Amino acid sequence: MNYTLHQLKVFIKIVELRSVTRASEELHLSQPAVSIQLKKLQDQFEIPLTEVVGRQLYITNFGQRIAELSKNVLNEAEEIRFTTNAFKGLLTGELKISVVSTAKYVIPYFLEGFMSQHPEVDIKIDVSNKQKVIEGLNSNESDFSLVSVLPKNVEVKTLELLENELVLVGQSEFKDLVVNKKTLPELTLIFREEGSATRAAMEGFLNKQKIEGYKRMELVSNEAVKQAVLAGIGFSVMPIIGLKNELANKSLHVFPIQGLPIKTNWNLVYQKNKRLSPSATALLQYIEDHRGSILERYF
Repeated sequence: MNYTLHQLKVFIKIVELRSVTRASEELHLSQPAVSIQLKKLQDQFEIPLTEVVGRQLYITNFGQRIAELSKNVLNEAEEIRFTTNAFKGLLTGELKISVVSTAKYVIPYFLEGFMSQHPEVDIKIDVSNKQKVIEGLNSNESDFSLVSVLPKNVEVKTLELLENELVLVGQSEFKDLVVNKKTLPELTLIFREEGSATRAAMEGFLNKQKIEGYKRMELVSNEAVKQAVLAGIGFSVMPIIGLKNELANKSLHVFPIQGLPIKTNWNLVYQKNKRLSPSATALLQYIEDHRGSILERYF
C-alpha cells in the first residue's frame, strides 16, 4: 500500500458529500485533481471504493469502511503534529466550529483573543441552521457547536456563554402601531426556514398565544429576514443580539407583546465522549477564563 494522507483526506470528503464536484469545491481543488486522487487511492485496492450508477456516485460498503479507517489515520497523524508542536512549545491544529446563523454575532468575540495568543491554530466556522449544526455535531464533523437550544438526540457537554433574547421587531415607521394578539394576525409575519431554532421559537410563541390567520413569508437567513423587516414588508421574532446597529440608529423598533421576549442561552457544546485535541482544550480554558471580561467589553 502506498496511499498518502492527502488521498485519504480527499476520499473522506467525497464520501461525506457523495460528489467529486462538491468535494473539489469544499477542498478548493479542481475537479480533475480530486478525480486523480480518488483514482490513485482506488489503485491501491482490488475492491471498488465507489461505483457510478447513471450519473450518481455511490460509496460501496468497502469504501465506507475505508473512509472510517481513514478518519482514524488522519486523527492519529494530527496527533503526531500536536505532540511535535507541544514539545516545541507551540499550540497548532485546526478547530471546526459549527454555529447557527445568529451566532455569527456572538462567536467572533470569544475567539479574537484566543487567535491572537495562538496564531498557529486554524479555526474554521461553518454557519448554518440549527438542524444542520446538530447533524454535524452528531456525526462528529465539528469540534464545537454554538446553539441557543440544546440538542435532544446528542449527549453533550456545555459551556454557557451569554443570554439570548428574542423579540418582535418591525420597521420604525410603524412604531406607533398597536401590536397585540388581536392586531398581529392582520400583519405579514416573516419566518426563517424549516430547521431554524428562531423559526421554532416564533412558531411556539404564536401557537402558545393562539394567534392564527396571519400572512407569512419565509426566508433562509436571519440577515434576509432583517432586510425584509427593514424594507417594511412585515414583522418578525428575532434575536436581539443581531439587531444592535439597527436599534441604535432607530431603523428597527421592538414591539412589546404578551409572550415575548423569549429568553434562552447561547451554549458552546461538544459531544460528551469526544476526545478533545490540545487546541480544543485550550479554547475551552480560554473562554472560561475570559468570559466575564468579554461580556463586559462587547455585550
